Amino acid sequence: MSTQVANLEEDLGLDLFDRSGRNPSLTTAGERLLLEAKVILDRREHLIGVASSFEAHIETRLVAAIDELYPDRELGALFAEFAACFPHVELELLFPMMEDVSRLVLDGKADIGILWRQEKLPPELGFQTLGWIPLKMVCSKDHPLANAHVDWEELKRHRQIMVAVRSEGPERQRLRTAAEVWWVESQWVILQLVRQGIGWALVPDHVIANSPHAPYLVTPELQFGDGQFPVALEMIWHKQRACGPAAKWLRERFAATKIDANT
Repeated sequence: MSTQVANLEEDLGLDLFDRSGRNPSLTTAGERLLLEAKVILDRREHLIGVASSFEAHIETRLVAAIDELYPDRELGALFAEFAACFPHVELELLFPMMEDVSRLVLDGKADIGILWRQEKLPPELGFQTLGWIPLKMVCSKDHPLANAHVDWEELKRHRQIMVAVRSEGPERQRLRTAAEVWWVESQWVILQLVRQGIGWALVPDHVIANSPHAPYLVTPELQFGDGQFPVALEMIWHKQRACGPAAKWLRERFAATKIDANT
């Protein structure tokens, strides 16, 4: 070992050990280079892990497109498990809306998608129902609907604030009731606008519960229901694309995490 250290010192042109005492001790240069050596050893282990992933045919990269309807509190624990099981897989999480999710999966830009159930899903896509998410009708406390016994025709007369998607399709209009609509690409911003009395909206329960605007919102008294509109949440994938170990694990984990109105 001493010969190897001496050869290393010669190659580096530095003294790594102070040999003036009874027991050799690291020099300042030696202490600094020891830290670098540990980093190199760590990266060696990482390199071996990546190579092993290739040998096991594990994907190098995975993209998941998840609609905001999916409760975000479930995602942290799920992806912590994923990181532990697949430490060398690069992961990209996208949060598009509705039909934009299925378009990404269809075009090969996402491996897995989570979205609300579409009336017409492209035949190339497979799907599995994960559960139901309640959408709640809300308006601000000082909105004209707040203190009224609202019928369907009255609802149509007030501006509705709806989730916007980048692609044009039938899903964009599915929950439209009002003649006048604002389109917004974020459930969280929708609640800000609703709080200002700009209009009413249908928003997932979990988004409302986690919003600082919740105390300023109410659900109008409706003549035709209780203000709850549950929608099915589904996981989708492309039938004709290979499903590697990481994607398979993720699909199974999403399927095992059942989502319902009480989640």
